[in-house]
Amino acid sequence: MKKVLLVDDDPDFVESIRLILEKEAYQIIVANSGEEGYRKAKSQRPDLIILDVMLETIDKGFEISRRLKQDAELKKIPILMLTAIKEITGMNMNQIGGYLNDISDPNYFSNPSINAPNINNLIYYADAFYEKPIIPAEFLNKVKILLSK
Repeated sequence: MKKVLLVDDDPDFVESIRLILEKEAYQIIVANSGEEGYRKAKSQRPDLIILDVMLETIDKGFEISRRLKQDAELKKIPILMLTAIKEITGMNMNQIGGYLNDISDPNYFSNPSINAPNINNLIYYADAFYEKPIIPAEFLNKVKILLSK
C-alpha cells in the first residue's frame, strides 16, 4: 500500500482528499502545518507528498518543498503542490510546471514582472502542481502518475 503524506491546514479539504485517496487504497498520513509535514516526511517516508502552497503563510508550502528537495534522504519523494494561488495572484502554476522564481523577494507576490519565469534563477520546488478546486478523477490521475515514477 502506497503512503501519501497530505499537508494542508484546511480540515474540511483534508477530509475530502483523504476520502478520495483512501477509496483508492492509499494509506494517508495527515499534517496540518508545514513543520509537522516536514517532520512526518522525515519519520514516515511517504511515497508521495501532497503539499498546499499556502499554509501558515502565503509561501510556507514553497519553503517546506525547498527543504524537502534539499534533504538528501527526502529529495526523491515526489511532491504534488496544491494551490489556489492563481485566484490570489493571477499566476498559472500549471504553465510554470515544476519551477518557480525565487520567492524570497518580499515583493514577489505584489510585482507581476517578477512572476514571469526566468531561466537564470529558477528553483526546483515540486514535481507537479494542481490548482484547487479538486476534480477527483483528474487529481487521482496526477497522483497515480507521480507514484509510478
